[in-house]
Amino acid sequence: MPIEGPLKELQIHDVFQLLDLGRKTGVLRVTSELRQNAGVVYFDGGGVIAAEIRSNPHPLGALLVRAGKVSEDDVTRAAAIQRTRPGHRLGDILVEIGALPRKELARQIRSQVEEVIFELMSWSEGYFSFEDGPLPDALGEATIRIPTESLLMEAARRIDEWSRIEPKVPHLGVIPRLTGSPEDDGGQLDLLPFEWEVLAGIDGVTDVRSLAGVLGRSDFDVARTLFGLASAGVIAVSEPTAIGQDADAPVHDLAVLIAATEEALLLGEVARARFTAEEAVLAFPEGAGAHLVLGRVLLREARYDEAVLRLDEALRCEPHTPAALRLLGLAEVGRAHFGAALEAWARWESLETYPDGERGREEVVRRWRAAVTTLKDALGGRSEH
Repeated sequence: MPIEGPLKELQIHDVFQLLDLGRKTGVLRVTSELRQNAGVVYFDGGGVIAAEIRSNPHPLGALLVRAGKVSEDDVTRAAAIQRTRPGHRLGDILVEIGALPRKELARQIRSQVEEVIFELMSWSEGYFSFEDGPLPDALGEATIRIPTESLLMEAARRIDEWSRIEPKVPHLGVIPRLTGSPEDDGGQLDLLPFEWEVLAGIDGVTDVRSLAGVLGRSDFDVARTLFGLASAGVIAVSEPTAIGQDADAPVHDLAVLIAATEEALLLGEVARARFTAEEAVLAFPEGAGAHLVLGRVLLREARYDEAVLRLDEALRCEPHTPAALRLLGLAEVGRAHFGAALEAWARWESLETYPDGERGREEVVRRWRAAVTTLKDALGGRSEH
């Protein structure tokens, strides 16, 4: 029986952990209509042995050439041999003809699989389905087995490193542009080959995500390299809305800003979502929707005190905004103000009408109230923190 469901209910990290603990063998498929993307991960006894993603369909040979590990002639020769040996893997043939050490082949395949996994782990929306059972006979170049626990640990490390990168490269939609280099002042740039490659790809129009696609490297590697270049003052990054536009030009459509913020949240680009939401608040200080969407972003970032302030502002602008009351309860729970959370949800339940986006949430709010009431009662007379 397949295990399946939306990623909003069970995060992809939890799915991987579940399959690891259950020592599952089978195929995990993850799809995202928003991203128009899909990935497949093959598990064997809880470990990952192969993975592929629609947005990066490059075969192993092309990736090895791009990484400078083999020549195009080597790949052509190995491919010719492969045609005479059905069922043999290209990577094994490259090792056989002496074009590539086996350790390097395993390292490159592992890197390729890891990048697919880390891309999938960044998805906060979509749908997953795991089918338990024997694996297909042909798994491309699968010659490795990666413990799922190590993938989860590396994903956590990358999240920490992203927080360091974020001040210079806040999200993948920003556009890097050249600002000059130390050579302009008589200095000299001392860059690694990949840093030169990234620098050569900067045209002032292409955003970070697209640049990574052109270079055939991961978003993370490109963003980390851009962080170093920005720290050295060689490049700067700009929001796409600022290109060719007066930075002081007024924004005339709150709905557009809210939609852009919600899209960024769905894509997991929280920094971009916060930038857009803050722009909405500055442009529409009396718009309940602006404060509400910024409150949602702050709630996602676990900045509960700030979220409460924004949601209170939304309710000041429009006192009976259902989503603001519902989210206010969650923000109050986040800072352990259980009485205030229960009060917010009681106000939500007392409303006479709900917009389409709030209908059907009655059971969810009731469960929240019951859980918080139980916790509050368990604390007894102790003060909330």
